[in-house]
Amino acid sequence: MTETATRQAAGIDPRGPRFSAGITAVLLIVVIGLGLAGAALASTILFAALTLLFAWGAFAGVQRHPYGALYRALIRPRLKPPTDLEDPVPPTFAQGVGFVISLVGLVLGLAGVPYAVVIAAAAAFVAAFLNSVFGYCLGCQLYLLLVRAGLLGRSKGAAAA
Repeated sequence: MTETATRQAAGIDPRGPRFSAGITAVLLIVVIGLGLAGAALASTILFAALTLLFAWGAFAGVQRHPYGALYRALIRPRLKPPTDLEDPVPPTFAQGVGFVISLVGLVLGLAGVPYAVVIAAAAAFVAAFLNSVFGYCLGCQLYLLLVRAGLLGRSKGAAAA
């Protein structure tokens, strides 16, 4: 395996998740705006689509997410290679967190709880905005805290080996 192939297999370009978070943040602002403007059905439909995209990222991994494919095809070829690669596990976990938050908001919204979709979209927006603008991934930080607490990550048997 070549050095480039080894580097690519070891991680992901950290600019990819930031690009994805930017798209997500814009779409979440649209969800919030539609919800506050009284277009609850349109807001809920768009939020359902975003919930499915979070599920895709969480269960298939960020490497297989449609936004990642868009980034790799259109954006990355125009940039210099990344100086370092990122472990895909924390961003994938972050997609899972986004999925849970959006699923709860979607279910509550469909159950008739007023502004549930808007509130869940606002919470997801904060995380997406922080990631896209500042490179601070809340879900990744949560993942690292859970690893440090011993709740996620390597099993004790793997750590002892």
